Amino acid sequence: MSFGMTGCGFGWAVMLLALWRPATACPELCTCTGLRISCVDAERSIMAFPKLESEADMENVTDIYIANQISFTSINERDLEFYRSLRNLTVINTKLAYIARLAFQSNPKLQYLNLKENNLSKLSWRTFRHLNISYLLLAGNPLQCLCDNMWLKQWRVEEAEELLCVEEGGKRRALATLTLPDCVLPTVTLTPTNVTMKKGLNVTLTCNTSGMPTPNLTWTTCKLNSAFKEEGSGQISRSQLKLTNVSSLDNKCRITCRSDNMVGESEASVELDILFPPVISKLTDAIPDHHWCIPFSVSGNPKPKLRWLLDEQPIQEGKFIHTMIHDYSEGEYHGCLQLDSPTHINNGMYTLLARNQFGEDSKAVSAHFMHEPWNVSEPLYYDDTPLGPPEDKVAVYVVVGIAAITFTGFVLMLVILKFGRNSKFGIKGFVLFHNVPVEVVAR
Repeated sequence: MSFGMTGCGFGWAVMLLALWRPATACPELCTCTGLRISCVDAERSIMAFPKLESEADMENVTDIYIANQISFTSINERDLEFYRSLRNLTVINTKLAYIARLAFQSNPKLQYLNLKENNLSKLSWRTFRHLNISYLLLAGNPLQCLCDNMWLKQWRVEEAEELLCVEEGGKRRALATLTLPDCVLPTVTLTPTNVTMKKGLNVTLTCNTSGMPTPNLTWTTCKLNSAFKEEGSGQISRSQLKLTNVSSLDNKCRITCRSDNMVGESEASVELDILFPPVISKLTDAIPDHHWCIPFSVSGNPKPKLRWLLDEQPIQEGKFIHTMIHDYSEGEYHGCLQLDSPTHINNGMYTLLARNQFGEDSKAVSAHFMHEPWNVSEPLYYDDTPLGPPEDKVAVYVVVGIAAITFTGFVLMLVILKFGRNSKFGIKGFVLFHNVPVEVVAR
């Protein structure tokens, strides 16, 4: 009984400890409940984001609520570094006037951002570029009628209509109706709009842009295997990207030209369509699975047509043997020739033929699934699967022995009958037929 009470007391102690620990780990001027931090004491203001005792504690936090803090003025690059699970951030009715360009670089899960009633005069779209924010609330800030804030017109039309900006004389006007002569969102065009070409040829991509202030042009691509040269980038209206001796490895590569200024950004992309003959990079030994499989990997554009030969004879694919493509990745089709319960007649040399309009490739591999049934000196299958437990083997030997004795007796009976029928000597005897002796004579 005493042990039970002791165990119960220990359990309550653990529960109390679990509830008490977050409170002690919480900063003095804030409160912590579950995964939420709240700092709302107007009499004692925080100056920066609260820090918990450990990085692990901060990484679990999903909500931060800060309000009525007269000493809170900025969100700097590393203030939210360890709050990687942060989803909701509210900073309202403070003296917040500055948000760093990379303030939210460690918060990819941030979706709700409430910055109402602060001292923000301008805000860059680049701060939120990598985020998937559903709500950005800015009402009550002294936003200036500057080009820096014009991106808010495109951000959320319904919210932008409610935002006011301050003109030079102090007059407020709706940001949605603001038009500035030297403040134009960039436009961008990329030519050619479609690139379909044979491997080994050259192509030049040209990007043109316009906007005010003068946009900045940049190229982004996959990791190119082709030789390339960029001519012109930065604050210009035209740039070129030249590809020479285009590699088939760059097929499906996406190339993007991006133009941006303080108003926002635009981009245009093209996907390379590189035509090349098939290449079989892999054809390996058959492996047992749910079905037997001869694995292969093949590339080619257009997609190659595949055929199989067994000992140089075409294979007619059907229900029990057919080609399966399981995946397309890194420019290759990965699959296998699938065989359902193959036997010795499926043994042989398998050749894969891949062909499209630009050429063909072939590879061969030997496959053995089962030994010939009459070859009793070898196991039936080539794999190492045992025949069964010892008692099963004994039963097999007994059955085979009985069959052999029966067959031998049958042969002897035939011989006796044959020679007895043709014998020169008579064989006499008596048998009982309905209890009456009957003489039987064989000649």
